[in-house]
Amino acid sequence: MPFDYTLDFKTTDFRQHPELYRVGKGEQGVLLVEPYKSEILPYWRFRTPEVARESSEQIYQLFLNYLKAHDFVGADMARKFIQMGFTRARRYANHRGGKKYDGPVPADKKGQSGAHGREELPRSPEDPEKAAAAAIFKQKWDEAKRHPDYVQQRAEFEARYGK
Repeated sequence: MPFDYTLDFKTTDFRQHPELYRVGKGEQGVLLVEPYKSEILPYWRFRTPEVARESSEQIYQLFLNYLKAHDFVGADMARKFIQMGFTRARRYANHRGGKKYDGPVPADKKGQSGAHGREELPRSPEDPEKAAAAAIFKQKWDEAKRHPDYVQQRAEFEARYGK
């Protein structure tokens, strides 16, 4: 099922109401779903390979802790932050300053990813430091999405909540 952007994210505690959570596609909801956003975001950094390594390891440890607690929503959110480390570092590797699309995001699409009819800006020469940071996050992202406990808990979550 698609991610539900109609929920009241300011007041919903997804730890208390995991039934409201939807995995969605990619990184959907990564900056909305509480209390996980507030727990994970302080560790999310990708400026240099060294910073990316420390960040990805810290977030991966949170991922493992959530799995151990059988908190699939937390584990999935940690996986999304790791994925976002990869995608954002790649964006900065390809586009100096991180701006990928021309023009503002349409008002009705705020908080959602994608071009939404905007043209992609020309790519800059690849920034090797950001590319290395992206590779670090990519390795952790692959590790997370294949982790046997994550795979099992995701299947159980989807069977239980149909999402």
